[in-house]
Amino acid sequence: MKNFKAHILIVDDDDRIRDLVKEYLTQNNYLVSTAKNSNDAFEKTKIIKFDLIVLDIMMPGKTGLEFTQEYKSKFNTPILLLTARGEPAERIEGLEIGADDYLTKPFEPKELILRINNILNKTKSLLIKRVIEFGNTKIDLKKLFIYKNDKRQKINNTEKIILEKMINSPGKIFKREELTKLIDLGKERSIDVIVTRLRKKIEDSPKSPRYLQTIRGEGYVLWIE
Repeated sequence: MKNFKAHILIVDDDDRIRDLVKEYLTQNNYLVSTAKNSNDAFEKTKIIKFDLIVLDIMMPGKTGLEFTQEYKSKFNTPILLLTARGEPAERIEGLEIGADDYLTKPFEPKELILRINNILNKTKSLLIKRVIEFGNTKIDLKKLFIYKNDKRQKINNTEKIILEKMINSPGKIFKREELTKLIDLGKERSIDVIVTRLRKKIEDSPKSPRYLQTIRGEGYVLWIE
């Protein structure tokens, strides 16, 4: 995809920084949109699917950390945090809640480009990888089918959302409440029903799952060999 341009959202309450970053990224062949605060950013993400979000931590209203925590509970878009202080605790908190990287202000524009490229290169394979094969099971998230032992089974929308999240983070334990928020289910036990249904589609022995396992007291994990 030679003509592909990554679309980046810059979120910062400082007009000068927003304009400077937008100008520099545009010169480096990116599509760029801007938002002046977290609420503005949320509204724009409802309309546009961005490839990356560059997000200031210290903003009036909802902070960048609060935005990251809420946004990452539902979406996989990578986030690069900008911090004026660069305090270790702040950086660690940002990474713990799902940020992909951070950059301390003031920063060199070239370093921003390098970090953006690193993040996009790391996530590119996950975004492209829509067909997953393990054991005698094949999951096609583009066509929304699971193929097992020459049998084809349909993937519904809630199953797709859960599978997509877990496939992008193999080996990560997902709490029930985290998955519940992801698909806006009112009852946490409904997740158990969805997981049971998925096991019947991908496991040789659904009652003794090899891939989609329950971690007692913690949640669910997908092991892809």
